Amino acid sequence: MSDRHLHIVCLDVPYPVDYGGVFDLFHKIRSLSEAGVRVHLHCFEYGRGRQPALNEYCEEVQYYCRHQGHKGFSHRLPYIVCSRSNGQLLERLLEDDYPILLEGVHCTYLLNDERFDGRKIVLRLHNVEYQYYRQLYLSEKSLLKKIYYHHESNLLRQYEHRIASKVKILAVAKKDQEQYEQEFGATDIDTIPVFLPFEQVRSKEGTGCFCLYHGNLSVPENEQVVCWLLKNVFTNTEMPFIISGKNPSARLTRLIQQYPQVCLIPNPSEEELQDLIAKAQVNILPSFNCTGIKLKLLNALFNGRHCIVNQDAVEGTGLQPTCHIAAGAGEIRELLGKLCSRPFTRGEIDLRKEVLEGLYNQKTNLEKLMNAIW
Repeated sequence: MSDRHLHIVCLDVPYPVDYGGVFDLFHKIRSLSEAGVRVHLHCFEYGRGRQPALNEYCEEVQYYCRHQGHKGFSHRLPYIVCSRSNGQLLERLLEDDYPILLEGVHCTYLLNDERFDGRKIVLRLHNVEYQYYRQLYLSEKSLLKKIYYHHESNLLRQYEHRIASKVKILAVAKKDQEQYEQEFGATDIDTIPVFLPFEQVRSKEGTGCFCLYHGNLSVPENEQVVCWLLKNVFTNTEMPFIISGKNPSARLTRLIQQYPQVCLIPNPSEEELQDLIAKAQVNILPSFNCTGIKLKLLNALFNGRHCIVNQDAVEGTGLQPTCHIAAGAGEIRELLGKLCSRPFTRGEIDLRKEVLEGLYNQKTNLEKLMNAIW
């Protein structure tokens, strides 16, 4: 096993594990390292800094600058791809013939280089990216950003179609696999669920004392969800509501201050966040975006009590039996009324164990990953 080397190219520095997008990246590296794989990590650094903690899991860690602003634009390639083109990275990868795991469509620039034509390359598909950017376009208010998201979505659709048959693909969700098969004609594609830090359901029986929304509050979509919840759900309810997450804007902070029963906890530590999730009576996590897997929902299901979501949050995930699904603000308010004092039971915990520990079995998923690479 010790002679197994693997290059992993990451769209961002995968540590600290402080937002949803890096959960799968970091815990996959950790799992591979624990299985004896010698990981050669290459990551694009644009604000998160060099992280010595990664050296514990990797043979080597190389950092590359991302082309920011106009330098990353191209009429042919999506910005998320072109801004991560790097000659030094390509030269390093060509120094040996180890397999390469590309983390996200973002890291696929080398698929346009014929020097890699015979190489074993696997693409980890985090999202159907063009669809994700289309959803950003639809929810964006700024005209300039709207134009950018629309342009990027169109470029990504053409680009994803072009690369879908060039490489072995491992999607994080079955619905993404099916879309790549039906829309782009991908044939060498499979699904391996995300790698997580939690392997057992730790939800507590009984009742909590507040309702919780958590997420990266600097992400426009998450801010939009919070604003919608405040204006449509929590205007007429007395249940205490806590909103917690990274870097809330001044605008969001001001809005929250207008609601006496709502409390904002910005930038919680990992321990604080897990404590909030465990103590909440209801984790409320609707989504306006049906792409990818919602890591915050998985966290709440493994560690919290009742979860209220909408269909977009669980579409194609297999998680429906573990959640309370509401179609709109009225149904969410109705569910909150029913769940605010209803104890979370041993039966509900057992159901979660059955669903989650089957889907997210790290040992099984690691075996599938290694079989796909070697």
